[in-house]
Amino acid sequence: MIQEIKEFNERFVENREYERFATSKYPDKKIAIVTCMDTRLIELLPAALGFRNGDVKIIKNAGATITNPFDSTMRSLLIAVYELGVNEIMVIGHTGCGVQGMDANEMLHLMKERGVSEEHINLMQHCGINLREWLHGFEDTDAAVSETVDLIKNHPLMPPQGINVQGFVMNSYTGALRSINASDK
Repeated sequence: MIQEIKEFNERFVENREYERFATSKYPDKKIAIVTCMDTRLIELLPAALGFRNGDVKIIKNAGATITNPFDSTMRSLLIAVYELGVNEIMVIGHTGCGVQGMDANEMLHLMKERGVSEEHINLMQHCGINLREWLHGFEDTDAAVSETVDLIKNHPLMPPQGINVQGFVMNSYTGALRSINASDK
């Protein structure tokens, strides 16, 4: 499959199809979106919200959540705010998320089935990584979005004023967006 992707890419560049996507690194709408890596959202989310290439910064991860205040998603948001002019942040979870109800013990079992040794798993735990906590999903999408919004709003490195942060859940089929009420900063 990777070879097919590379061949497609060569044709794409050769035919100069990239020209219609030309834009700057600065988001025109000054918005960053934290959302899930779910395949259903790749085209649906921008289409349902009216975004085009260059409009927004989209940061994707499993579950549209921030696992700790200093993970790569939070780092990306801080860069978006301080370096790229973002002044609004949307956290967009979605219906039917695969992280909802994800079981850390099952993930560890699957890792072992695929050849990760018990020694490596133990090493991670001895290095202070609580794998069961780190790999655990969430039970309630609304609550997960609300917690992520709260973490962003109250992050010690986020500007105390001037950044509008809101949470939403998108219907994975229709693209309908529903607001989530998170605690005010």
